[in-house]
Amino acid sequence: MTTETRTSTGKVVLGVVATIVVASIGNAVVSYLAQALGADPNAVEGLKPQGYVVLTALGVIIAAIAWATIRKRAKDPARTLGKLVPIVVVVSFLADVPVFFLPGASVVGVLALMVMHVVVAAVSVPIFRRVLPV
Repeated sequence: MTTETRTSTGKVVLGVVATIVVASIGNAVVSYLAQALGADPNAVEGLKPQGYVVLTALGVIIAAIAWATIRKRAKDPARTLGKLVPIVVVVSFLADVPVFFLPGASVVGVLALMVMHVVVAAVSVPIFRRVLPV
């Protein structure tokens, strides 16, 4: 398929919603495991559903917009995304570093937040490839 492949808005919206739901479920599992290992959701707000669901939705929506833009404008969108996605995930870990310095935050809690970024990417990429093929 080429980047000229048309996709329906409904298909893309459904894909984005499915990505948010599946990634949020995955992040719920990560949160549950982190808490079972001693992470305090009161110290690491991102371990609470109202934290990770909202941030997951925001991240997926931004990622879908970026994916669609790259798909449309890059000379080789598959190659560009193949390089860019891992870089963005690693850079996104930087947002979690300040949490280490919050009172009561634990290494387990912060690492769980970082794993959540990976979960979102792992769910997003296959779905985006299907609804926004490159």
